[in-house]
Amino acid sequence: MAEETKELQMEQAKKQELLEGDAERTRSRLVFVPRVDIYEGNDAIVVLADMPGVAPEAVDITLESNVLNINGYVTPQYPEGYSLAWAEYRIGDYQRSFTLSEEIDQERIEATVKDGVLRLVLPKATPATRKIAIKGA
Repeated sequence: MAEETKELQMEQAKKQELLEGDAERTRSRLVFVPRVDIYEGNDAIVVLADMPGVAPEAVDITLESNVLNINGYVTPQYPEGYSLAWAEYRIGDYQRSFTLSEEIDQERIEATVKDGVLRLVLPKATPATRKIAIKGA
């Protein structure tokens, strides 16, 4: 139980660090670190990130200096004609970054969003094989 509490405290500290990071945000909203599952196969690495409430057109993925940045922006939707009486679900944006190795073919990365789950396919680069001709003396 103490170990679970420590893990929760570490996770909260990471989230707070993200909220209070060095960069200024232009939106005064909460920022969540999406939970991810990462699978590795022979040809690719697949990243699944939970980002509920994020539409495909509201996802921004950039790759700069081997750092893959994922940003998802949520537009709150409220039923028309109703006012909020109680809320347990907190609305905010999503932000996560990963450093990629040289093993990834950065030109062939694919991303899709379906039902609040971002799926990134990071193809592994095929090692360059080159035949070297031998010259006679």
